[in-house]
Amino acid sequence: MAGFDKLTERLTRTIASSSSRRSSLAWLGGMLTGTLTTPLLPVARAASPHASPHGGGEGARAPITSGTAQDPGDRSSCDYWRYCAIDGFLCSCCGGSVNTCPPGTEMSPITWIGTCTNPADGRAYVISYNDCCGTSSCGQCLCNRNEGDRPQVRPQSNNDYNWCLGTESSVYNCSVAAIVGVAIEDAG
Repeated sequence: MAGFDKLTERLTRTIASSSSRRSSLAWLGGMLTGTLTTPLLPVARAASPHASPHGGGEGARAPITSGTAQDPGDRSSCDYWRYCAIDGFLCSCCGGSVNTCPPGTEMSPITWIGTCTNPADGRAYVISYNDCCGTSSCGQCLCNRNEGDRPQVRPQSNNDYNWCLGTESSVYNCSVAAIVGVAIEDAG
């Protein structure tokens, strides 16, 4: 142990004689700043080899269906008809459902909307996309479909915001797609 102490003392004295306190503090501050900004770097979220073209990674996941002919499709797939304007993790893969949040999360009262066509009846439906907030990101079934997405100057139709405003926590978990009603056809 005495050898380790002598080595540490020699190393400390060498560093102290070749650097100033100011440069040491600058180096320490740079390291601290670099460490704190690491979470801000972009992250590549790799999808499984069987990922859908819309960014979902359902892979070997068993399909989640409604079981009715009026609501066709796999609710854990980005290709499900209600997800035409969704951007985020699917609550149906995170312990919730297509229109309910997982336990321990809270549905945001603020929402963005989209209009999606149901392939079963060919009608367009208004879909409310709500973020579920309160726990860390689910990290499963990421979908980014921007059909009908509008510029950020029209926030009610833009899916690029964190919609977890008006909740206890602004931490995003996943998104749901609830049917609000049938879209009215334009008579023009």
